[in-house]
This record gives sequence, structure tokens and C-alpha cells, in this order.
Amino acid sequence: MHRHQTFQAATRRPSQDRPAARVLAAASAGPSWFAVVVAGLVALATLLVAAQARAVEVQRVVSPGGIEAWLVEDHSNPIIALELVFRGGASLDPEGKPGLAYMVSGLVDEGAGPLDSQAFQGTLDDLSIGLRFQAGLDNFTGSLTTLTENRERAFELLRLAITAPRFDAEPVERIRSQILARLSREAEDPDMIASRTLRQLMFPDHPYARPTRGTEDAIQSITVDDLRGFVRDRFARDQLIVGVVGDITADELETLLDSTFLPLPAAAEPFSVPEAAIGNAGDLVVIEKNIPQSVVSLGQGGIKRDDPDYYAAYVVNYILGGGGFSSRLVEEVREKRGLAYSVYSYLSPLDHGALVAGGVATQNERVGESLDLIRQEWARMADAGPTEAELDAAKRFLTGSFPLRFSSSGRIAGMLVGMQLEDLGIGYLDERNSFIEAVTLEDARRVAKRVYRPDDLTVVVVGAPAGVEATREAPTDGS
Repeated sequence: MHRHQTFQAATRRPSQDRPAARVLAAASAGPSWFAVVVAGLVALATLLVAAQARAVEVQRVVSPGGIEAWLVEDHSNPIIALELVFRGGASLDPEGKPGLAYMVSGLVDEGAGPLDSQAFQGTLDDLSIGLRFQAGLDNFTGSLTTLTENRERAFELLRLAITAPRFDAEPVERIRSQILARLSREAEDPDMIASRTLRQLMFPDHPYARPTRGTEDAIQSITVDDLRGFVRDRFARDQLIVGVVGDITADELETLLDSTFLPLPAAAEPFSVPEAAIGNAGDLVVIEKNIPQSVVSLGQGGIKRDDPDYYAAYVVNYILGGGGFSSRLVEEVREKRGLAYSVYSYLSPLDHGALVAGGVATQNERVGESLDLIRQEWARMADAGPTEAELDAAKRFLTGSFPLRFSSSGRIAGMLVGMQLEDLGIGYLDERNSFIEAVTLEDARRVAKRVYRPDDLTVVVVGAPAGVEATREAPTDGS
């Protein structure tokens, strides 16, 4: 007996979409990828138009073997996208070996089972199958895109990648060299330096402070046994979340779920990550670099995704610095004074330590003025909150633009995974706008006062800022 639960999620047609850049980028990757992306864009256009007449049906599919996935069927074009998450990411890297999860993410599709790297990658290319993996702080993610006619082989390759990666010597050393080269480039990148240092300051003595992509010494020290141990300990059914969109029925998906994921161990090694205590509140660090424009990253403790005030905080942040040209920060720093091209704020609700963060890049002699304005706007939002007109405009945009997130089958599949990961419920796509619309002016002002604390802002400046004095030395990696 099949176990499918469905939910109707109404969508609105977006006012515009700009796929040209994605098409050109895909074309440069090769003709097979180009074919997949074109098919995906056609599928997207059909899905969005069809959404005017019908709802998107989100189905909960549970296979006979007990593997669960959330599915949106779309048979208008022969393409399938799958997103998966294993809970537990780079924050679980062993002490002294940061970058292990990141290195694994670059190697699990470089040969698996009977296929060496060349054969595995050649099969992906020949069949127009997209397969990639990424390691974040809290989760390890995978993405699969395939034409329907190749779905059995695509799911088989996914199974091999997550259950039987080879970690042969040649790809291990090649990927190691690529990571080391990237680390070398990032060591001179002001944006990367600023964001990495801010994380080290705000999460002292916590796994979040470790560099996700590792250090040169750590990457050099990672062994094949380390790589195999990560896969053995982390890839398991009890930590798995799956979302699927495209040309496949629930019955067909059930079979593929079992063949792909039942070979995984039933349970991962137990793990826990401590809650982070935000550190260095109010400190300012300057990392001297002889460049004409300084890069600034800043942040303070924030609000978690499961907090009842999250949606109010989300709307308020849009008004402060998340709304592009309509935000207060852009208006005050860029439009009125021409101090910077880009200035912004955002919510970063990590599982064990949420932040409100932001940044700006500006000429060295104008860093102090820019920081003063950002702090003033942070304080003004805390003191008075948004106006009614600002709140109404933000809610209109955030509800009206929501369908733009449905810009590809892969993004929709990612949303299905996120809905499960954050325990938002299968009806979230239909309910989400009502959460935004329910935010009142009283809510917004109360939450603004709760969330924004200008005196707690921790600031990192990379460059040669004039008249900006540090309150402490910059931390080293992991400190």
C-alpha cells in the first residue's frame, strides 16, 4: 500500500524572470549541460504559467523501505531534480582537521563503486546528469539533475557516490591541490578575510569559528582514512532529508528511493554541537592591507529560524538592509552620500548560533563615516522601528516576490528540503505569505527593539582605513 500525503500550495505568477545569464553560463560548461538547463528553463516557464490554473501539489512519499521524500510532480518536460541533506556539516570536522567535510564534498563524485574518476565523470557528462555536493557548517548537501530517460542511471550514480566513493590517489591529490590553490587565493581576498575573521570573533572556542574550507596545514594532513571515516560516520538514513521535483510519479519515486538510499547505514554516529556564546561584542578589528577600498563585515547575535519572532525580524531586516535599493542603509550610505556602491544586512540563523550581520565596501578615508551611519541606522531601527509605510511596502514585496524563488526545479527541490529541515510543515508554500502578512507594526517595532543592538556590533575592517582604531588584535585561524 502506497503512503502518499499531498498538500495544495498555491503560487502566483512572477512579474519577470531573467534566465539568459543562466543559459549562457550553462552553455560555457558544455553542450550536454546546456541541453539540461534549457530543458529546465522551459519546464520552469511551463510550471509558472500552469500555476495560474492549478496549485503545486506537494506530496509526502514514503517508500516501502521507509525512506521519506517530498515531491512536486511536473510532467510538462522530461527533467527531474533532487536535493538531499545529511544533517551534520563542517562544524563536526575533527579538531585539527577543518576542511574535511569540504574535501569530501569535492571527492565523492570523483569515482565510486566500479567506476574510477574518469569513468564516473564521463558517464555524468555523456548522459547530461548534473551531480554536485557541498559542505556547510550545519549540513552536507547534494544535488542531482537528470533527464527522465536517464533517471535510473542517474539515481544509481548518486547511490554509488554516497555509499561507495573510491577516494583513489589521483583524484584525492588533484582535489587537494585545487583546495590548496583556492585557499591561497582566498588568503589575499579582502571579502573572504573579513567574513572569516568575523566568524572567528563571534564564535570563539566554537566549531563555527573553524574555517569551513580548512587551512593549508589541515588539508595537507587529511588522509584517505579520514575521508572514508567521514562518509561512514555521517551518511546515514536517520540524518537524510530528500526533496524531488519533476517528471516522476510518487510510485516511481518510491522504487528509486529504496534502491538509492536503503544501502546507507540506518544510523549515523551520534553527534552534538554546543550552543554558541557570541563573543567580542562591540569590538573592532582592523586587518591592514594596502588596497584603495576597505571591506567591512559586521554582526551581532541574532534570531533563530524557529523563533516565534523570526518573520517579524525577517521583514524588519528587509527594511533596514535586506531590500536592496529600497533599504534604509542603501538610502543613507549610498544614495544620499555616495559612500559605497553596496551596503547591506542579513539574518544568519545557524542551528547553534544565530547572527544579524552586514557589510559595506568603501574608500579608506570614508570607512569611519560609513560605520557611523550604519550604527546610527541600527540604533534608529531599534529605537523607533519601521514606519507603517515601510512595513506595508516590505510586506507587499516579500509576498509578491515569493514565487521568484521558484526559478528552477532545483531551487524548488531545495525549498522542499528546507521545509523539512526547519520543520515548517508540508503546507509551508501555501502558508508562508500569511506569516509575512500577519506581522503588525507593533510586532515589527517590538522585534526591532529586541534584535538590533548597535553597541553589540562586532566589526572587521580589511584595508587601510583612515581614522578607524581597532579595539583588539585580529584572531588567528580557529582562535
